[in-house]
Amino acid sequence: MKRLFLLFISIATLVSCDINGDDAPNFSLEILPIQSVNTPSQFVVGEAHPISVTYIRPSGCYEFNNFIFDNNLNTRTVAVVDTFFQDDPCSLSTEVATVSFDFTVRNTDVHIFQFFQGQDEQGQDQFLIVEVPVVE
Repeated sequence: MKRLFLLFISIATLVSCDINGDDAPNFSLEILPIQSVNTPSQFVVGEAHPISVTYIRPSGCYEFNNFIFDNNLNTRTVAVVDTFFQDDPCSLSTEVATVSFDFTVRNTDVHIFQFFQGQDEQGQDQFLIVEVPVVE
């Protein structure tokens, strides 16, 4: 997760700089906690499988940007990244959002997904861990 966090900080720093003066959009990238996930009960080797995640956008100023993935053998750490538009007028109410990605299985080992759910009071990353078996 540390590599994931460093990659995020690097990207956020690059895109949140004000290069063109006052005409440039004022936005930043934020990793938001995943609330729940929907995965298949099993994967089939060679096939693509949709995986959806649900998270809460703090306001209407947030828009889905992308996923961050960190791969280590058959373990995948997944986080949602939203763009926060700081100067746009927007709804202040929270929004539930569901986004998805396709995962193609390349081997027969069990795949473990760690979905980022934020940090606890001590600053430790928390994950929803899902194991999905693979069939041929």
